[in-house]
Amino acid sequence: MREARPESGDDPLRAGSPDLAGAVSGDPLTPPANPTGARTLMVDANDPACYPRPSAALLEAERDDQVFIRPGRYEDKLFVVDGPVRLIGAGRDLVEIFSRRTGPLYLQRVPAGVISGITFRYVGSDQHSAMNVLDSTCTISRCRITDAVLSGIVVYGPECRPTLVDNEVCGNRESGVFVFAGARPYVTRNACFQNHHFGIAVRDPDTKPDLVRNECRSNRLSGILLFHHAEALVLDNVCRDNDHWGVVITPDSATSPPRDELATANSLGRNPRGAFTITDSPLADIGR
Repeated sequence: MREARPESGDDPLRAGSPDLAGAVSGDPLTPPANPTGARTLMVDANDPACYPRPSAALLEAERDDQVFIRPGRYEDKLFVVDGPVRLIGAGRDLVEIFSRRTGPLYLQRVPAGVISGITFRYVGSDQHSAMNVLDSTCTISRCRITDAVLSGIVVYGPECRPTLVDNEVCGNRESGVFVFAGARPYVTRNACFQNHHFGIAVRDPDTKPDLVRNECRSNRLSGILLFHHAEALVLDNVCRDNDHWGVVITPDSATSPPRDELATANSLGRNPRGAFTITDSPLADIGR
């Protein structure tokens, strides 16, 4: 049985971690200290001394700079590629980045950094997710990802190793978190609720996330889905009050612990169809 990644050492939420030290400030107008010692670029649409949008600050940010977003709603599209990012919002209840035409956040080959304290919302009608993470290794924490026409967060690519922790992923019209195409993220302590399909979905050979201590509740299908040869560590998750099952697995997929231990290694109660099921047709209820 695979073990969950340790709470010490590499855990980005430990006190004193350089990735998240000071990420949440008591004053929503005052940025936390930048642990790299480099600049902090301020975003505030109502202050002419600041950048009007997060994308404007990111365009001028150098490798070790931090971007801090003060409270407000910003219509914007953030595209970060081939470099680290440190993007800190005043809090997900205070800062919203939304887009009408495409997903508001796209990460590609981001090797390090943190994105925290922001709500990302897609408000258009085309087929887009709210957050796209391709072949990136960074930490996304304390954000809210919502209203996507596709899944809220898509995590994909054989070099994709992000950490998703303490996020709310809700109200998306497919699944909350969708991991595929060989990605291996660490997904822990996220609340995935009221999504139209699954709280967390995992697909494809060589896709091997660690799913630890997440809460998947009130989703219109089931809490967690593994299909099309996916593998995952599924440990200490709560999957409750979903419309169908707690966990759904296809016969070609694999879990650690083994399937017959899932109900004891996780809390899978209060789902009308039961704790978990094994099926060749996990998407039959949505016509796929």
